[in-house]
This record gives sequence, C-alpha cells and structure tokens, in this order.
Amino acid sequence: MSVVAITFVIIALAEVADTSGLVTLVLATRFPARWVLLGVCAGMLVHVGIAVAAGSLVGLLPERPLEAILAVMFLLGAFLTIREGMEDDDDDDDDDDDEEREAPRTRWAVVATAFGITALSELADPSQILTATLTAQYDDPLLVGIGALLGLWAVSALAVYGGNRLRQIVPVKWVAWVAGGIMVVLAVISAISAIRG
Repeated sequence: MSVVAITFVIIALAEVADTSGLVTLVLATRFPARWVLLGVCAGMLVHVGIAVAAGSLVGLLPERPLEAILAVMFLLGAFLTIREGMEDDDDDDDDDDDEEREAPRTRWAVVATAFGITALSELADPSQILTATLTAQYDDPLLVGIGALLGLWAVSALAVYGGNRLRQIVPVKWVAWVAGGIMVVLAVISAISAIRG
C-alpha cells in the first residue's frame, strides 16, 4: 500500500472518531454547507502543514531514538482516538460556540468562522499527532501531507453532507477501536525496530 493510501486510512479513521467532527456537523446545520466545507478544508490545510513540519523535525533524529518516539506517539494517538470515540456524543447539543450563535451574514464570514473554529479545535488532536508521526516514520512529508489532507477532507465532507446518517449506521466507538488498534500495531512495529536497532 502506498504512503498516501496508508496515511489516508489512518487519518480518516482517527478523524471519524474525533469529536471535533461534531463541530463541523453543527456548523453545517446552521450555515450553507459549501461555505462551511471551504472554511473547514482551509483550516485542515493549516492543521496538516503544522503536523508535517513537526514530523519532519522529529524525522531528523537517529533511527533508534526515532523509532522509540514513534512508538510512543502511535500509542498516544491510539489512546486519544479511543478516548474521544468513547466520549459522550451529546457534545453537539451542549457546546454551541458563540461564533455559531452570531450567525455570520456573508459567505466569507461563514468561511472565516469555519476556518477559525477548525484550525483551533484541531490543534494537538489525534489526527495532527498521527500526521506528525507518519511524516517522521515515512520521511516523505509531501505524500503523508497529501494522504492526511485527503483523509481529513473526505471525513469533513461526510460530516457536512451526511454526518448524522453516518453516525447512525457506524457507531463512533467501533471506528475508534479500529483506528486505535491499527495505531497500537504500528507502535509495536516501531518499538521492535527501536529495540533491534
């Protein structure tokens, strides 16, 4: 499987289980979907840029310490993804942001609101940590960045256009456990590489 495909699958699974997708869903119920999606996609671009830059710096480490750090980062990503998938899904009812209540009046205000909320809510979340980890592991920031962006954009489009239906069909907890399991396997592989040197 290619780096883009592996990254796409891991990041998409992590993002489906992420509660920040609920923010996108809430925004899309209040404002025109295409403008929300444009803002969210722009926010994800910043999110991936930060993650790829961080992962590139980590990737400069010697191989043994790098593999040990990757193992820890994958385990952290697994923990955060599973934890977020297990959290109560009522957050979209309780946590309406002030920006959402003010109802931006122009399409560019909707884009800016979606961008700002996405960029802030995605900082240091599991998908950003995993993107950084995959960048360090594969030492190919461009392909990891493309895979991560495509995965995030696909999940965002699903959240905007069909999020409620998707969550009724596939429980978030299942997605969280699958994504977490994949990350634990990757952590074990990295740990074995670190031990073997």
